[in-house]
Order: sequence, then C-alpha cells, then structure tokens
Amino acid sequence: MESKDYTSTIIVDKDASTAFRAIQNFRAWWSNEIEGDTDKLGETFFYHYKDVHLCKVKLIESIPDKKLVYLVTDNEFNFIEDKTEWVNTKLIFDISQEAGQRKIKFTHEGLTPADECYEVCNDAWTSYIQGSLKNLIETGIGKPNGKEGGLNAELVEKWGLPNK
Repeated sequence: MESKDYTSTIIVDKDASTAFRAIQNFRAWWSNEIEGDTDKLGETFFYHYKDVHLCKVKLIESIPDKKLVYLVTDNEFNFIEDKTEWVNTKLIFDISQEAGQRKIKFTHEGLTPADECYEVCNDAWTSYIQGSLKNLIETGIGKPNGKEGGLNAELVEKWGLPNK
C-alpha cells in the first residue's frame, strides 16, 4: 500500500555534505523564529509563526550526508480544531545520489490528506522544500520566514521559552 504521508523531492547539483548542512540550518530555509539547536542529535528546537503555529522539534536520527529525522514533540495550530495535529509526526530528509546529482526526499510522516491542516501544510511545505531549501542548497540563500516579533508572555511561559 502506498504511503499517503506528505512528500516532496528536489534534485540539486551540489554534494551531499552541502545538502546535509543546509537541511540542518532550519533558520536559513524555514524561519528566523527558531530557538535552540537544529543540528545536534537529541536536542529540541522551538519554531513559531506568530501565534498561528508553534511547535517543538527534536533531532532523533542523524546519518551524516544521508539522513536526518526530526520528531515533533509538541505542536499548536490556532486555525484548526485539533491544535496538536502534528504531535508525534516525523520530518524525514533522505539524501541520495541520482545521475550525478543529489536527490533530497522530504517526508512528513504522519501528515496525511485526512488531517485538517493538510491543505495549508501541503502548500507551506511545498514552498519551503521546493523553493527555500532548494535555493539554500544551490545558492547559499534560502527564503525563510522573517522575524515577526516576540510572543506574548502567556505563550512564552506555556512553551517554557526564555523571556527575551
């Protein structure tokens, strides 16, 4: 049976090490609104887009130049009924060689068309992977979300974030 998990694949004319380092640099392709380490095994980072989407993501597997797996440990959307829809899903990046180039297959394991956020998340991931991450790998310049300003004190406390 074919997986219904969200996937997006890009082909880049760069070496595996360049692709691997770029993927780990979430601030350069996903968002400047990230707290914590995105490249250290066992570490958790916090992402947010305004108060619309907040999540904690932990690097649980790292095979240099081949694979990265991140687990979403906590999540909150403000635009759907089940605000925790991403909890216990995985962000998987597989790097392989194809005709002398690098193939990066991104799978959001657990994000399926049955999810309420799927349409919005599908569009967002496609933009980040096909646009921002691909550009970062190929040119060194991604198109992440910019800084949006701080979160309110209630959200900072709820998510256990440093108060800046």
